[in-house]
Amino acid sequence: MKRLGKMTVNYLRMADTPLLLLCIAASVFGLVLIYSATRSYENGRYMPVQIFALVLGLVFFVVFSLIDTDVITDRWYLLLGFNLLLLAALRLFGEAGDTGNRSWIRFGGIGIQPSEVLKITFILLLSRQITHLQESKKGLSGFFSAVSLALHFALLFGVYIIISADAGNALVFLIIFAAMCFAGGLNILWFLAALALAALAAPVLWTRFLSQYQRDRILAPYFPDLVDPDGLGITWQPRQSKIALASGGLTGQGYLHGERAQGEMLPFKHTDFIFSVAGEELGLVGCAAILLLMTLIIIRVLMTGLRSGSHRDMLLCAGFAGMLTFQVFENIGMCLGVTPVVGITLPFFSYGGSSLVASFAAMGLVSGVRLRQKGREDSQRLSG
Repeated sequence: MKRLGKMTVNYLRMADTPLLLLCIAASVFGLVLIYSATRSYENGRYMPVQIFALVLGLVFFVVFSLIDTDVITDRWYLLLGFNLLLLAALRLFGEAGDTGNRSWIRFGGIGIQPSEVLKITFILLLSRQITHLQESKKGLSGFFSAVSLALHFALLFGVYIIISADAGNALVFLIIFAAMCFAGGLNILWFLAALALAALAAPVLWTRFLSQYQRDRILAPYFPDLVDPDGLGITWQPRQSKIALASGGLTGQGYLHGERAQGEMLPFKHTDFIFSVAGEELGLVGCAAILLLMTLIIIRVLMTGLRSGSHRDMLLCAGFAGMLTFQVFENIGMCLGVTPVVGITLPFFSYGGSSLVASFAAMGLVSGVRLRQKGREDSQRLSG
């Protein structure tokens, strides 16, 4: 028992304990909101599943913080093979979730969302590729390097969206890719070229590859009366979300007393619109607390990367920071009715075992960066 206690103390000293505490605080806050949001549901499995996911997430945080990512990324072909196998499994065994996207693999009553795993492995692979290109004679901004990066992204993005039709999580991969390329120092001209190419391709994509429903989803936040004049169809969710947020005021209607949080007016209130539950029942104070916790987590991730002393670790942290930032921005934007509803959950707060466990695993990798940094500093101190 003493040995276990000593190991625990030593781990907490070396690992990123403030990051762990922030993640736990956000998850516990999420549990409080999920309990309120699911009280009106007949199915009582939500809280047990989320609590189990939190415990499993803590285990993953510790395990992943002890992983040397340099060793894993040097065996990039194994990660790439794993990604392809996961995509193949999604194609063969994938099932539609609540949103209709083919983005889940289910084993009995347990559902796993492969995109949550793919985000982590994609960041690991991309950090290795960018570092390798930077160290090569061609450099990161050379034509060959830019094309190889684009092909890597296009392979994952294209295959995933074709298999799953999950545009929301596909966009997360795009933001991760852009954030890591920017952090890696890719020439800004390549970004401008990509934007120009996207602008040229947009009319074709809009008319030939998007259904009318998908186009309406994109236009709904900006032309609600044109897309859905009665407000009973595609704009129903964001309308109810905005009403819930507005009715909360400064301090909210009271925990467990939100009209929409306790009723059936707000769809997906425990997942996509958990922020609206916080706004209705806890008001601006509750929303500000969520934003503060997520901002502190993102800042902690960025600071860990900047202080890592390793370019590969810095890229790793930039990828995870970009992932969290976009998911927070898009989810809260959906709740405010200023971005399209694409089914992206709020990290640590929304219900979802796959999302919560993957978030803790990702933050465990960030903690591992700090752990190895402290290990190097202690070694230098002892040798000096």
